[in-house]
Amino acid sequence: MLKKYLFLTKPGILFGNFVTTLGGFFLAAQGSVDFLLLLITLLATTLVVASGCVVNNVIDQDIDQKMQRTQNRALVQKTISPSIALVFAAALGLLGFGMLWLFVNAYAFGFAVLGFVVYVGFYSLWSKRTTIHQTLIGSISGASPPVIGYTAVSNEFDVAALLIFLAYALWQMPHSWGIAIYRFDDYKNAGIPILPVARSILRTKVESLIYVVLFAAVLNGLYCFGYTNLFFLISFNALCAYWVYLSIIGFKAENDQVWAKRYFLYSVILITALSFSFSFSYVSPAPHLPLF
Repeated sequence: MLKKYLFLTKPGILFGNFVTTLGGFFLAAQGSVDFLLLLITLLATTLVVASGCVVNNVIDQDIDQKMQRTQNRALVQKTISPSIALVFAAALGLLGFGMLWLFVNAYAFGFAVLGFVVYVGFYSLWSKRTTIHQTLIGSISGASPPVIGYTAVSNEFDVAALLIFLAYALWQMPHSWGIAIYRFDDYKNAGIPILPVARSILRTKVESLIYVVLFAAVLNGLYCFGYTNLFFLISFNALCAYWVYLSIIGFKAENDQVWAKRYFLYSVILITALSFSFSFSYVSPAPHLPLF
C-alpha cells in the first residue's frame, strides 16, 4: 500500500524538481553551502510538488484511464479513494508550505505557492483539457523549484533568479513536447489538445527548435551578467548545441516516436547536468543585481 501512495506523488517528477531545486540553490550558494538549509529546502519543495502531483492524479482520473501508461494508477484502479488521496495531498502540502514559511523565507514560500497554484489550478483543472497553450502555462510551475532553491539562499529576487525562471520555463516546452510525440497515441486517445495532437508533429518540431535556441540564449545571460564562469559558458553551450542538433535531425527522422524518446531523454540529461554544474560554475562574489 505504501508503494501505491508513493506512486501517487509521481517519483519521476519529484526527482526532476529535486534536481532543479538543487541547481538553483548551488548557484546562489556560490560554494558556501548551508547543508541544513539545503536539506529543509529540498524536503519542503519535494513535499509541495508531491502534493500537487497527488491532486493532479485526482483531477486526471478520467484522462488517465484512456492512456496506456497511466491506466494502472491507483485512482484509476480504485485501490485508493479520491477523498483519501486529497487528505494525503493536504498533509504533504501543509507540511511543505509550513517548512518553507517557518524555516526558509517568504520568497521561497511565494514561488512554491505560484508553482502549486499554476500546476493544480491553471494547468490541471483548466488548460490541459482546453487549450493548445497548456504547455506554456504549465511551464511556470516547472520553473518555480529552481527559483525556490535560489531564493532560499539569496533571500532576494535578482537578475539570476529571473534568468533561471525564464530559462527553465523555456526548457519545459521541448521537453514536454518530446514526451507528447513519443506518447502521441496516448494523448490523442485522451483528447488532450497538446501541440503535436492539436496541430502537427512537424509544427511541434519547428517550435521545439525555437525554444531550445531561446533557452540557450536566456541562460547565457548568467555568464553575461557575471553570475557564472567560463566553464559554464563552454559546457552549457556544448550541451545546447547537441540539443539543437537533435532538434534538426528530427525533421528527417524515419520514426518520430524513436526520435522523440531520445530527444526527451536528452532534455533530462541536459537539465540534470546543468543543475549539478552550478555547484562549481558560479562566480563568487556574484554581482548584486536585485529586482525586488
